[in-house]
Amino acid sequence: MKKFLCMTLMLLSVMVAKAQFEEGKFYVGGSLTGLDLSYSGADKFKLGVEAKAGYLFRDNLMALAQIGYKHIGDSEIGANSFNIGVGGRYYIIQNGLFLGVNATYEHANHFDDFKPGAEVGYAFFINKSVTIEPSVYYNPSFKNSDYSKVGLKIGIGIYLDPND
Repeated sequence: MKKFLCMTLMLLSVMVAKAQFEEGKFYVGGSLTGLDLSYSGADKFKLGVEAKAGYLFRDNLMALAQIGYKHIGDSEIGANSFNIGVGGRYYIIQNGLFLGVNATYEHANHFDDFKPGAEVGYAFFINKSVTIEPSVYYNPSFKNSDYSKVGLKIGIGIYLDPND
C-alpha cells in the first residue's frame, strides 16, 4: 500500500509539473549572488543582487534579460559594479532542472568587461507559480582571469500565465 501511495504521489507531481514550463508564460525573478556574507579585514563584505525577466517562447525554452548590482568592499577591484545582459534557459526535465547561458556587460569603477556565462539550477515549486531557484554559475572574464567567477546563487522566480 505504501508503494502504491508513493507511486501515485510521484505520478501526480509529474503531471502537475508538466504544465509549468509551457510556451507563452512570463517569468520574473530575483536572486542573491556572492553569498559569502562573512566579513573580515582581509575579505571585506560581498553581496550581489540580480533581477531577471523572461518569456517561454517554446515549451522548456526561455529567453531572459537581466540586470545586476554587486557591492565588493575591496578598493582594488572597485567598491561597486553594475551588469546588464541577456540569456536563455533550457528546462531539461519537467520537474525543474535547467541549464542556462548568458552574456553580460559588467562595469566597475575602472573596469569594463564582457562575460559569457553558464549555470545549472533547479526550480523548486512552492506553489503553482512561485519557485525557489538555487543554481551554480560560472562567468569567465576575457580581460583578466582574476575576475572570472564560480559561485552559488539563490533566487525566487514567478511564472506567470497570461491565460490565468
